[in-house]
Amino acid sequence: MGIIIWLVIGGVIGWLASIIMRTDAQQGIFLNIVVGVVGAFIGGLLFTGGSINNAPLTIYSFLVSLVGAVVLLAIVNLVRRGRVR
Repeated sequence: MGIIIWLVIGGVIGWLASIIMRTDAQQGIFLNIVVGVVGAFIGGLLFTGGSINNAPLTIYSFLVSLVGAVVLLAIVNLVRRGRVR
């Protein structure tokens, strides 16, 4: 059951991050899920010094995951285009 919640929340977080970074039209649902899950891991490393998986689903963990996903998309945009939008 935990993996299903990861995929659903990861998809929502990836979708919101892609809207914030204006890359929504460029990626599908699979890429949104990947961005959300990897972004949650990056956010967990940046803000908690560990994995976000150990934390319960709260507004703080959701925001940390969203910030991590936005950082991930900014890095991808920087590498791909040479600038952050």
